[in-house]
Amino acid sequence: MRLPNLTAIKTRLERAALGFDAWVNAGLYDGGRSTGEAYERFQGVMNRLTVRGWKRVVLDLSSEGVTIGTGGTVLMLALAQPAFNLTSENWLKQQDLAVTFLDRYGTEVGRRGIKHDDSLKLDEFPDIMIKALVSTEDRRFYEHWGIDPIGTMRAVVSNSRGGGNTQGGSSITQQLAKNLFLTNERSLERKVNEAFLALWLESHLTKNEILKLYLDRAYMGGGTFGAVAAADYYFGKPLKDISLAEAAMLAGLFKAPTKYAPHVNLPAARARAGDVLRNMVEAGFVTEGQIQTALRNPATPVTRTRDITADYYLDWAFGEIKGMADAGKLRSDRVLTVKTPLDIGIQKRADEVVAGVLRKSGEAYDVDEAAMVILDPDGALRAMVGGADYGESQFNRATDALRQPGSSFKPYVYAAALSSGVFRPDTVVVDSPVCLGNWCPQNYGRSYSGRQPMWLAVAKSINTIPIKVSIALGKAIGIKGDFQAAKAGRTKIIDTAHRMGITTALTDSVSLPIGSAEVTVIDQAAAYAVFANGGRRAKPYAAMEVRNSSGEVIYRHDDEKPDQVLSTQVVADMNYMLNKVVEEGTARRVQIEGLKIAGKTGTTNAYRDAWFVGYTGNYVAAVWYGNDDHTSTNKMTGGSLPGQTWHDVMETAHQGIELKPLPGLKEGPRAAAQAAGGPTAPTDPAATAYGKLSRRSFEVIGGINGLFREVETAPRPAPKPAAGAASPTRDVAEGTRSVGGRIETP
Repeated sequence: MRLPNLTAIKTRLERAALGFDAWVNAGLYDGGRSTGEAYERFQGVMNRLTVRGWKRVVLDLSSEGVTIGTGGTVLMLALAQPAFNLTSENWLKQQDLAVTFLDRYGTEVGRRGIKHDDSLKLDEFPDIMIKALVSTEDRRFYEHWGIDPIGTMRAVVSNSRGGGNTQGGSSITQQLAKNLFLTNERSLERKVNEAFLALWLESHLTKNEILKLYLDRAYMGGGTFGAVAAADYYFGKPLKDISLAEAAMLAGLFKAPTKYAPHVNLPAARARAGDVLRNMVEAGFVTEGQIQTALRNPATPVTRTRDITADYYLDWAFGEIKGMADAGKLRSDRVLTVKTPLDIGIQKRADEVVAGVLRKSGEAYDVDEAAMVILDPDGALRAMVGGADYGESQFNRATDALRQPGSSFKPYVYAAALSSGVFRPDTVVVDSPVCLGNWCPQNYGRSYSGRQPMWLAVAKSINTIPIKVSIALGKAIGIKGDFQAAKAGRTKIIDTAHRMGITTALTDSVSLPIGSAEVTVIDQAAAYAVFANGGRRAKPYAAMEVRNSSGEVIYRHDDEKPDQVLSTQVVADMNYMLNKVVEEGTARRVQIEGLKIAGKTGTTNAYRDAWFVGYTGNYVAAVWYGNDDHTSTNKMTGGSLPGQTWHDVMETAHQGIELKPLPGLKEGPRAAAQAAGGPTAPTDPAATAYGKLSRRSFEVIGGINGLFREVETAPRPAPKPAAGAASPTRDVAEGTRSVGGRIETP
């Protein structure tokens, strides 16, 4: 067989490669020349279109405007997406539930839900009411497109001059958007969403429809929503019959219903009404002469001897009823009467104490907000304070705000420890340095107190012990290595907290055992209720009984049975240790003479949150103080304002009732005296015997005592240790000191 000539093959390959290279070069050259010629032709065309002078400036500005406008449109659509997601196909449909709420004694305390066909038509509203509203809140309402830059600037200029004649900066449409879709959270995100939703409303509704919705939905103080309800509440008459002076007073409520509510501050309400009347003159709706009679004869509200404004409570209760209706527990009924566990005496006392503490001590401690939840041990909601001022902010800090609990989270750690069988209250633990990775928790002053029983570590709120407990829990199930064992232990702690009643997702971090995961106030109260009731889950509830429009009972809470989540032995041990917190530890300030109390204080890093969660055999109450923007307070600890608030409210709440013991603890002196046949005040205010005070009498006396009680405005200075005494240690989360073996609370 003849082999091919290798030289010939090589020659042919080289020629082919040279040919391909020439072809590529020629193609690139021809392409470049063609492109150049095309560019020259393009340049020639553009040169003929070139403009100079003022035309060039206009063209450049227009081009830049199109570019910026396109980018701005894309950005605006991105910002608007979250706002538009808040709307839905049935966004305008009003609540079809009409709920009347009763307190635990059957007295009506409020209503929630609005029937669409029961509201007053806009053409039936008095003209003076509409003019008073528009002149004060949004004079250019019928001219702008949802956002009024001119009106906003005018309001800024007017308000900067002072004199009290304030004007609203947001349009009525923006305020309606907030009422329908948003909360009162003060944030840039909320303002952006409000602006886009205002534009959206303007594109879907007429001006009169927007005005009508605003008149029906705005909060007007005193637990009333809408101008129709407010006219009846404040003046005892239909809205169509109000005078000019009364219309001005009502219009003054829209922006600050609590501040200007006439039954709260009549002089302020009349001054605000005077501003509204002058606004009507400036807007050209009335003349100076027409308002003189109203100025000389200001509106006078009807006298209300008993004002009940458990608004945070009723808002939450209404949400619970809606949830039950959606779950099918209330059949198809929509007109309901709900009997709640609400105790008006306790609610009023809680409102008074929180308001008084913030008024007297808020500035000293740099704190603006508070929340409190009071439950029966079975979860019945007795009272709720969701913030400092419902009229200023309807955001419920008791149920919706997530805050770090600090050391008030530690009971879940110790409950998990006791449940494991590895620990008992008298188990010796060692307060010494401990590290997980590069994180090393420390006690105040970087000092440690060595060996001690676990109950004393709980009372002193030592930070290192919960971390060591989490490690021990992991090692008890065979996990080796501190870091991995701690992680397994935290899993058990999280499971215990959730079973007890914490509903929020708890972030698993090395600092979780000392309270870094966020919780709500109502969850804290519910979880601690497990200790007070013998170990059963205590889901908070506000509906004891629900009746339909025919009076038929369609739901009873008694039909629901709770689960046992902790053993009675664990509950008894926890009550023993948490009682030591009150009697010998960080919460000594909450002690009430003759009453057994257990609980835990809590304070977070930089003093941002301060807690006390405590309980007796009768009630469980969680108290939180802090600021909405998470700024630090002035070294406020859980044993200060929260402990003081808990004490002042619970002292009144326990007057005139049968005292119940805490599971596993010996009875207090008052309860022991009752058990031995001593005098006991009746629990039912209607069933009073001669010579005994009723519950209502105790409430009145408690209210009188509250008028004379001075609230401390600052903690006591800690004493200096004597020479030769042990070095003082302090838990920065609790503000406690241990000097020579004694625990002191500042």
